[in-house]
Amino acid sequence: MIDNYLNKIIYGDCLNIFRDIPDNSVDITFADPPFNLNKKYHSTKDNLKLLEYLDWCEKWLNEMVRVTKPTGSIFVHNIPKWLTYYASFLNKNAYFKHWISWDAPSAPMGKTLQPSHYGILFYAKESKDNKFYEIRYRHKRCRKCNYLYKDYGGKKAGLHPFGPLVSDVWTDIHRVKHNKYRDEHPCQLPIHLLERIILMSTDENDIVLDPFSGTGTTAIAAKRLGRNYVGIEFDNEYVQISENKLKQEESNSKIDDIWVSFFLRDIVTIRDKDWDKLSKTFIIPENIANIDKSVIIPKNGKNNSYILKKERIDDLPIFIRQQ
Repeated sequence: MIDNYLNKIIYGDCLNIFRDIPDNSVDITFADPPFNLNKKYHSTKDNLKLLEYLDWCEKWLNEMVRVTKPTGSIFVHNIPKWLTYYASFLNKNAYFKHWISWDAPSAPMGKTLQPSHYGILFYAKESKDNKFYEIRYRHKRCRKCNYLYKDYGGKKAGLHPFGPLVSDVWTDIHRVKHNKYRDEHPCQLPIHLLERIILMSTDENDIVLDPFSGTGTTAIAAKRLGRNYVGIEFDNEYVQISENKLKQEESNSKIDDIWVSFFLRDIVTIRDKDWDKLSKTFIIPENIANIDKSVIIPKNGKNNSYILKKERIDDLPIFIRQQ
């Protein structure tokens, strides 16, 4: 039963664990599998022969689809090379929605185009029943002058106060580069990347499953946003790291009763349907065109999980997590 695995990181081979998980029992599945590029995982061989690797991938992809509810979604993160194969497998028993291009440049490799994005395949278990929410991210601004990067000309009055709807190209989320923020894992994803995926595809108390849990990024994002999680991980050391991190997390990533995604001291992702309620917690210029040069900031409400603090970084007002 799925209840036996809820809000746990399960140590073991995902193909073995999947056998105990019923059909149509989780709301979304997300996988960030080994890239087969000879990366230094503790317990996983990352240099399989091509056909061996692809045969293994097709097996766990089929299991992801099987356990996902008809209303649910399947997300898979990897380099474009492998996603082309994954798509051919998923096309057999799920419905393609998007190839999300996550802008994450790497070093030039020579004699080829510089790799500058990872992909995230987004599939629906059933196309007509799929649960999906439009999401918004903050307007991009110049860090020094605080003005909007994009010139909207005479259309500024029609801008959304918070920011535009998210497209299938994500340029506002950056890789975890600094060692002080990294775990001992070669492929750690930023938590707010998973929070964005979870916000657009689930509701509170839904179940999120990750068959390659690593050091717990997906589980942490799910817990912060009030969702249940199931993590599966083949390396016991990564399991221990995940469990220790999860003990320090709370389900409090929200303004009043509205779940949002934070990065450092700012809200970075909201659901469009929540804006009517969320807008009441912000100070918004009467003339919307003025957001060209004025950042909307949250009011200091006593019921908010996050409060405004009078500090300035780069001459911009910011708010930080209430301690």
